[in-house]
Amino acid sequence: MLSKNQIKLITRLKQKKYRQQEGFFVVEGVKTINELLQSNLALHALYTTETFNIDAKQEILISETDLKRISFLTTPNKALAIFKIPNPKPIDKNGLIVVLDAIRDPGNLGTIIRLCDWFGIKDLVCSKETVDCFNPKVIQATMGSITRVNISYVDVVDFLNEVESPVFGAFMEGENVYSKQLPEKGVLVMGNEANGVSKDVEAIISEKISIPRFGDLQATESLNVATATAILLSEFKRR
Repeated sequence: MLSKNQIKLITRLKQKKYRQQEGFFVVEGVKTINELLQSNLALHALYTTETFNIDAKQEILISETDLKRISFLTTPNKALAIFKIPNPKPIDKNGLIVVLDAIRDPGNLGTIIRLCDWFGIKDLVCSKETVDCFNPKVIQATMGSITRVNISYVDVVDFLNEVESPVFGAFMEGENVYSKQLPEKGVLVMGNEANGVSKDVEAIISEKISIPRFGDLQATESLNVATATAILLSEFKRR
């Protein structure tokens, strides 16, 4: 049986302030948990309806009823794990870096983390207004990619003022990315879902790029930020 303290800790970890206070985050689903178990992240506890054959002190067998009590999912997937939040790592500025300016949707952030993993982007830099990467919905959307991308939360204006690489930003009025010469090393800034890149950040951007619309009516206002990130990263890597 789960104790009240165990249930209390897990349910508290749904909120950012308690994740920061406790230093833990929740992962659900067998596939994602297995990905994280193979990484350098430290496991605190694993609650599962089937054995994973790991350290018995960390693996706790529970019933499906108990799993439903602690799960954040509508349909729990056999296991829930608690991992320690890792210490931040230095940002490697010798490559292509993605910067997120106030991305709010957990699904978008999770997808962008997966895209960074796919395209070999080692560093993802987030503004302090961007959703927490250890949000359970973000973790779910990353499908394990969170272990292979270094994610940093910084003052984006300060960071961009310090980098020596060219800074590209995604704008509706930017230069057509398909006709643009793109470098191997640089910074790509993606803006907020509703408002785009903030004015303070825009002032630092040296190159505005856009994804042109090809539809006859051209009635679509904008692309989803994760979709736009995928297209732009593909162009950077293709060149």
